[in-house]
Amino acid sequence: MESKRLNKILVANRGEIAIRVFRACTELGIRTVAIYSREDSGSYHRYKADEAYLVGEGKKPIDAYLDIEGIIEIAKRSEADAIHPGY
Repeated sequence: MESKRLNKILVANRGEIAIRVFRACTELGIRTVAIYSREDSGSYHRYKADEAYLVGEGKKPIDAYLDIEGIIEIAKRSEADAIHPGY
C-alpha cells in the first residue's frame, strides 16, 4: 500500500499544545495551519504557524475551537492534508 506524504497540517488547538505540534511539523518539513478565535487573535500560536485563520466568528473562544464545520472549511480552503486535534 502506498502512503501519501503530508505536506500541510491544520492544528485544531491553541497555545502550548499547538506550538509543540508546529515545532514537530517544522522539523519534519510539514507546513502548518493555525486556527484562532477572535479573543486569541494576538496569541503566540497564531504566529508560529505558516498560515492562520479565524474560526468560529462570533462564538466564545471554547465554542470557536469546537466549530467542526468551520475547522473543516478552513482545512479545505487552506488545502491541509490532515487535521491534528492537538491532544
